[in-house]
Amino acid sequence: MGTESDFSTRSSFFPGNSIQSKLLTHALRVTVKPALGVWAHIPSARWTARVVDQAARVLPALDGVGHRRVRLTDCDADWIQAHNADLHSVVLYLHGGGFLTGGLNTHRRLASRISQSADASVLSVNYRLMPTHAIGDAVADGIAGYRWLLARGFSPTQIVISGDSAGGYLAFMVALALADLDLPRPAGLVALSPLTDLDPTVKLQHPASARCPILPSSALVALTALTERVEHRTRGVSGLPLSPVNADLRGLPPVLLQVGSRDMLYPDARLMFECLTDAGVPVALEIWDGQFHVFHVAADLLPEARRAIEHVAEFIRAVTTAQNGDSAPDPLDSDREIA
Repeated sequence: MGTESDFSTRSSFFPGNSIQSKLLTHALRVTVKPALGVWAHIPSARWTARVVDQAARVLPALDGVGHRRVRLTDCDADWIQAHNADLHSVVLYLHGGGFLTGGLNTHRRLASRISQSADASVLSVNYRLMPTHAIGDAVADGIAGYRWLLARGFSPTQIVISGDSAGGYLAFMVALALADLDLPRPAGLVALSPLTDLDPTVKLQHPASARCPILPSSALVALTALTERVEHRTRGVSGLPLSPVNADLRGLPPVLLQVGSRDMLYPDARLMFECLTDAGVPVALEIWDGQFHVFHVAADLLPEARRAIEHVAEFIRAVTTAQNGDSAPDPLDSDREIA
């Protein structure tokens, strides 16, 4: 059984930048980054919410992994299970996309790889998005996913909460909210290229903002302004919601942070590492040489991404345990196959 004493706080740099990574970085710089720059001029457009996720439906499923749609309180989720996965551990996954886009389709292959590598099941939450909903609604949907797992027999010691980018923000905020709701904490947290500070000031001043091949500074500024408008419209408050770096982090479970050295959100990962360390939370920060924002989604192409996901799997296996060596019951009907 893993305990906090088994994990040492550390920051590690992983050198090496493959030719595949360099080519893909260049391609992203001349395609995705300009497109996000255009979006920054029309950030309130509602069409962005699900267009990207619908387009991602054409992505093939990962061999050896099944999935099935389930219903939470206010949103859907994907129950993802590799054929080699057992029910000793489960990942509650919250996708990235700036709280505005992305979904089950865009992140199914990444969630499937985590399931396959960690021998764990994954519940991927299709949380509610801005601008129709506030960030607090997305946090509530993550909590609903956690309750769903508990109600189906999973022990908190079997659950890891994970997310990428904006989903990394949600992973921390869901974990912090559990204590306020008198719910047991999970076994661990995994944050990939996480957004941990909604205030963009530090990020915009950091050299990583110019090196990032995906996120233009204008998009970050536009997202901040949109978040403030949505908060005012939906909740009647001024300013931004609480950021994980400004929260009381004491009592959180062990954390794994992964980020690329050319990621706009590199400063957020570094700052979160420092805040967690100051709070006495066991935390490992992995910095991957030359890698871009959420490089993990390119695991089909990048050896670095596959290695990083294996590190995620090792962390999940280390922090989770089955009570008395028993598995949780299958949360889905045993007479229906996962397709």
